[in-house]
Amino acid sequence: MVEPGGGKAADFTTTIGPDANFKGELNFDSGVRIEGRFEGKLTAKGRLHVGKGAEVKGEVQVGSLVIEGTVRGNVISTEKIELASTGVVHGDIRTPRLSVAEGATIVGNCNVSADALKPEGKREGEAAARGKTIEDREVVSSRR
Repeated sequence: MVEPGGGKAADFTTTIGPDANFKGELNFDSGVRIEGRFEGKLTAKGRLHVGKGAEVKGEVQVGSLVIEGTVRGNVISTEKIELASTGVVHGDIRTPRLSVAEGATIVGNCNVSADALKPEGKREGEAAARGKTIEDREVVSSRR
């Protein structure tokens, strides 16, 4: 079976079912699919799939992410975020690649660029938005 976002059901070694409520911290290397409710911190090298009707509250830091349900909290993806038409994000997004279907909702800031994952103050777009180059910001901070 092929899942939205191109993944197969077998790609997800762990599933939090629709009747499950999970609170805490979850770390994983491969794939996790959430169909129920999760509150806490999600950290992964692998792929996270938030299914339709599922809800995640908290900090999310993963390799790739497909959102068909709701995420309330800041999201960082090192690869790509796919937001389906039923997907909702209330929080900031940082990722090098973002795909948003018509009908999806984002309430927050989005940083979608090659340097989105760089530490604050080292991002070219951020410096340019403030009217300064990165070099200018580094010179100012080194004078303090």
